[in-house]
Amino acid sequence: MTADDPLGAEAPVAAEAPVPTDDQVSAEPQAFPPRPVRGVRARCVHQSSCPGDLAIVTVDFEPWEEGLVVESAPDATVRGGPEPGDLERFHAALGEGVRAELAERLPGVPVALALVVRHTVVHLVDSREHSFRTAGRLAVREALALLEAGVARDG
Repeated sequence: MTADDPLGAEAPVAAEAPVPTDDQVSAEPQAFPPRPVRGVRARCVHQSSCPGDLAIVTVDFEPWEEGLVVESAPDATVRGGPEPGDLERFHAALGEGVRAELAERLPGVPVALALVVRHTVVHLVDSREHSFRTAGRLAVREALALLEAGVARDG
C-alpha cells in the first residue's frame, strides 16, 4: 500500500508486444515469374481427326508489371501463313491458357508477366484458339519445371 495506491492494488503494467522474428513474418508471395525464363517451347499437336489441333510456340516468360501482357518479339517468326486476324486471336488465346494454368498451379501468387512470343507455327485448318489455350497451359508447366530445376534458358 502506498500513498498513490491506497488500496494496494497497483495497476497492471502493459507488456510490450513481442517483436516477431524473420521466420514469423509472413511475406507477400513473390510474383511470377521470379526471374526470366526464355525459350520455352510448347506444342499442342493432335492429328487424329479433322480438324485436329496444332499450335506450336516458343515464348519467353519475363518479369513485368502486375498482370499479364502478351506481346510479339520484334524479331518474331511465324510459320504457316495464318489468315488476317488469326495470329492476334491465337496469341490472345495463348495468354488465356497461361493465365488459367497459373491460377490453378499458383493460387494466390500475383502474376507480373510479359509473355513474349518468339515463334509461332499455325496450320490453316488445324490451328484453333483451343489449340493455343492448350499450348499456353503447356508453356506454364514447362516454365515452372525449368524454374524448379534452377535451369536458366536463354533461348
